[in-house]
Amino acid sequence: MMVVGLTGGIGSGKTTITRMFQDLGIPVYISDIEAQKVIETDPVVKRRIIKEFGELAYIDGKYNRRYIADIVFNDKHKLQNLNNIVHPALALHFQRWKDMQKSLYIIKEAAILFESGAYKQCDYIITVTAPEQERIRRVVERDQVTEKLVRERMRNQWTDEERIKLSDEVVDNINIQVSLLKVKEIHSKLIKKLRNRQ
Repeated sequence: MMVVGLTGGIGSGKTTITRMFQDLGIPVYISDIEAQKVIETDPVVKRRIIKEFGELAYIDGKYNRRYIADIVFNDKHKLQNLNNIVHPALALHFQRWKDMQKSLYIIKEAAILFESGAYKQCDYIITVTAPEQERIRRVVERDQVTEKLVRERMRNQWTDEERIKLSDEVVDNINIQVSLLKVKEIHSKLIKKLRNRQ
């Protein structure tokens, strides 16, 4: 089974593109959602996060995302420590999920696919892009945050150029119909390639 990594900067439209693949019957692992589950349910991960960040890391058993985000946003060392706790557990969680799938290929969606090293688990990589101003507009509207905050988040991620260099495909997600055609083209190409291997 082929593992296809799907990534892109904040506001690029990764969720829209993953839904298109799901509509084609492809299983999609959304790393942010699954990481949240691991953080809230894995007792070893919880213990290690509390040890690193203190009791306020969880409130009534729920992960205190805002508290942790405020810490790691300004402290790269703390961010690295958090990643060192979560990423190995998430990699194991992904492997278990993958083992249950029956599709010719699956998609692993992750905003920080390259930054986290998760791209090493992928056989093929798709990067979703959109113009910077459009990405900022989408995130300001979606998250009800300031443009300044969005730009700060963008600075903490790889650039489109860096991602594209290591990608097999690029979806320029500006027009929904054009994006859908590109997704169908990639899907057909992958299915054909994988069927020829059998």
